[in-house]
Amino acid sequence: MDELKIERLGGLAGIGGPSSRIASRGRIGLSELSPRDRSVVENLFHAHAKGAKIAAPPLLRDGFRYRIARIVDGQAATIEVPESAVPQTLIDCVKDELI
Repeated sequence: MDELKIERLGGLAGIGGPSSRIASRGRIGLSELSPRDRSVVENLFHAHAKGAKIAAPPLLRDGFRYRIARIVDGQAATIEVPESAVPQTLIDCVKDELI
């Protein structure tokens, strides 16, 4: 897959939760990312593969988390990281929709 699937979760409204009526989703092609953003995403997936957890800033309440999915060499991988770790380009591609 040459694209990332992104979901925004959490926040005050509990977006993406079982009882939420709002879904925040987006897709972006890897070719649309700057080399720097692509590197950040690669580092997030590598850190996750090594078992590292990326913590949210300590005083952040009701913050958003982002679930990012991709397929590389036939292997699907999904990570969930705090908003502070996500490149702005990925955040900007996410749109809210009523479900």
